[in-house]
Amino acid sequence: MAKVNGNYLELPGSYLFSTIGKKVREYAAANPDAKILYLGIGDVTQPIAPEVIGALHAAVDEMGHAGTFRGYAPDLGYEFLRNVIAEKDFRDRGCDVLAEEIFVSDGAKCDCGNIQEIFSVDNKVAVCDPVYPVYVDSNVMAGRAGHYDPATGRFSNVIYMPCTAQNGFVPELPKEVPDLIYLCFPNNPTGAVISKDRLQEWVDYANKNGAVILYDAAYESYISSPGIPHSIYECEGAKDCAIEFRSFSKTAGFTGLRLGFTVIPRQLKAEGISLWSLWARRHGTKYNGAPYIIQRAGEAVYSEAGRQQVREQIAYYMGNAHYICEGLREAGYEVSGGINAPYIWLRTPGEMTSWDFFDKLLTEANVVGTPGSGFGPSGEHYFRLTAFGTRETTIEAVERMKKM
Repeated sequence: MAKVNGNYLELPGSYLFSTIGKKVREYAAANPDAKILYLGIGDVTQPIAPEVIGALHAAVDEMGHAGTFRGYAPDLGYEFLRNVIAEKDFRDRGCDVLAEEIFVSDGAKCDCGNIQEIFSVDNKVAVCDPVYPVYVDSNVMAGRAGHYDPATGRFSNVIYMPCTAQNGFVPELPKEVPDLIYLCFPNNPTGAVISKDRLQEWVDYANKNGAVILYDAAYESYISSPGIPHSIYECEGAKDCAIEFRSFSKTAGFTGLRLGFTVIPRQLKAEGISLWSLWARRHGTKYNGAPYIIQRAGEAVYSEAGRQQVREQIAYYMGNAHYICEGLREAGYEVSGGINAPYIWLRTPGEMTSWDFFDKLLTEANVVGTPGSGFGPSGEHYFRLTAFGTRETTIEAVERMKKM
């Protein structure tokens, strides 16, 4: 008789965004004339940059000729992409990251969820609170998180590091020492960033205690303020304790193309065993690589024209973020984020719960956002909005919220 993985039964209800989608569909069905505006799930709206489209077309043409046809991609990804990533994203910023330490994939979400497979189920995990749900849920599925307590909204074997207005939404070093530490900066959902000095403290803490930092830098391209690290490898000693995840989804609008990469330094070890080797084995066994045409598109992002076009798109979204922040502050809301990140973290009015505010926003303004409690207990009484809508949608949504 077949048996299920009982760890899945520990997951509390549906995935956050599935629940949101169900609520919106039900409301739309009951109110077919409502014009619903979406500032919730972080999908992009601007088309792929022309330079990238050109590279896609050229790569598709290559696939139609015997002399240039490509089959399975190399396990780590094509050298042409890994080489330019190593140069532009890391060496140009003073980070000694080698092309062979870069694993190309179909997105940071998958890698963030799958990386836990190379670690023992006995490891203790620490996460920011609020947190991107994938970090917790993937560890629940693996059997590492313990049991869920509905009263606290927490799992018994997870160390939750509160990120609140009092600490600038940047966690303090935990007193209980974890084995795996998930950090995300610029942060999803709060939009907070971390200074290089504070990040160095985390690197020093991890090296002192033999912990591994799993560093999600999917939104680093949105950083505009000086002194904010784009990579954890800007910190001394990070190659001894950190794995970094990157994505083309929000950087270059690849949510529909799917491309990302993970950096695992050759020197990074746990129990004397190379984590690079373990991930290489997992990658080669379970993954056949991002398509050639998509990797060529990724390469084009780093061309002179591609970088300029991508910067213009990022500026467009950050213009939306500025409009949301300023408009909501004028309306009396308490907001943060939206400066070095495409996310705006909104304090709900009074003592209104985040799901109550979701319902109010949907029914009164026909605007969809994301309840903060869906990201963890410390997200209660907060609400996430994204800057990835069109300018027209963003302006109309803010104006509707002002009238609530």
